Amino acid sequence: MSEHKEYLAKRQLKKGTAGWVLLAGLGVSYVISGDFAGWNFGFAQAGWGGFAIASVLMALMYFALVLSLAEMSSAIPTAGGGYSFARQAMGPAGGYLTGLAILIEYVLAPAAIVIFIGSAVNALIGIDGPIVYAVFYLIFIGIHLAGVGEALKVMMVISGLAVVAILATGAALIGHFDVNNLFDMAVTSNLGASEFMPMGWYGVWAALPFAMWLFLAVEGVPLAAEEAKNPAKDVPKGIVGAMVFLLFTALLVVVLVAGAAGTNAMGKSAVPLVDALNVNGYASLATWVNVLGLAGLVASFFSIIYGYSRLVFALSRAGYLPQALSITSKRKVPARALVVPGLLGFAASLSGEGDLMLSMAVVGATVSYALMALSHILLRINQPDLPRPYKTPGGVVTSAIALLLSLVALTGVYAYDTRAFFYTFGLFIIGILYYLLFAKNNLVAKTAEEEFALLSQAELEL
Repeated sequence: MSEHKEYLAKRQLKKGTAGWVLLAGLGVSYVISGDFAGWNFGFAQAGWGGFAIASVLMALMYFALVLSLAEMSSAIPTAGGGYSFARQAMGPAGGYLTGLAILIEYVLAPAAIVIFIGSAVNALIGIDGPIVYAVFYLIFIGIHLAGVGEALKVMMVISGLAVVAILATGAALIGHFDVNNLFDMAVTSNLGASEFMPMGWYGVWAALPFAMWLFLAVEGVPLAAEEAKNPAKDVPKGIVGAMVFLLFTALLVVVLVAGAAGTNAMGKSAVPLVDALNVNGYASLATWVNVLGLAGLVASFFSIIYGYSRLVFALSRAGYLPQALSITSKRKVPARALVVPGLLGFAASLSGEGDLMLSMAVVGATVSYALMALSHILLRINQPDLPRPYKTPGGVVTSAIALLLSLVALTGVYAYDTRAFFYTFGLFIIGILYYLLFAKNNLVAKTAEEEFALLSQAELEL
């Protein structure tokens, strides 16, 4: 036991840093860049009505998943988030596979976002490429190295600026809304095609990955559980609060941007909020929204770096990844878990293919959602007496909805980009081989219960 005590003493996060408001802010920060661009390409795949259906389905999936995660995070409040829940429900292999899926999402999503940041910086000052990518990784990993409290507060400020831009856009465009603008795309001959749904049901299917961009990564809030003030209460309130707010901003942009500037035009726009404002005579506001759109990209980039560091920390501490990655600094920051995945993400960003990185991140995300939803079902069935300070409304019916829709969303990536689908499964094969050859023989604890017992004992002693 003294050996475990010494091991865990070098792997401690700063407790009691974040209340539920900061955690809700973290959840919004993860996602907010998705409101500015990317989602609107779903219009080109499905038209407004088809994309609206895809968005409702993905909103339902995320809300059901968030309610399931809220329960599991209150019962198992550790920094591993979905990995920890899956290990408790499905054992070491299930835990690792879930952690691997989340890791693929959280390493590739910042790589995609920093490419989009490069494009935004290029539009503002004429500089793009590896230099911009490197500068942003260095600055924001550096802020995280200063400490979690400082990082979360910076995130809140940056996210707040982005939210102001979205609300200001909504206020400006609401007076220009015209329902006819929603249905200005040519109707195809696809099955189920109509003026409302011009690309038919195939369009709805292909638009699912773009609808996910309105909510992608909100599931990362439980990764902050070990740094929450009262994780059993704060994490559920934080993640549900973030999701409710994101539903509001998604509704705002999907309805008003197309309604004020036309679905056809917005389906081709790299900066839909900015273009919608310019079309309606708000050039000055459009300039500010363009600048603050960069703040939204930075907010998501910054917060997902936080998320991957806590996941790598937890996987390393448990022995799934090299154990050196989980050693924390004097400020209780997992420095190596910040830097090493950052180097991998930077390397991925050098491809310059932001859309590919994003699609691959979505594949990792949907696999993790299915496994986390399944974990909720298995924990309800196999461990009914597990203390649950928060219980998911609807129980296993809710998590079953999340499971089913996540599998449908996974196939949607195949419909849109088969290359991303197969590349990502190549990464899964590499990760599974690593587990079979190395990781499974180096686990610190044989079971999830043993790992959590060691953590609890170490906290008491330290």
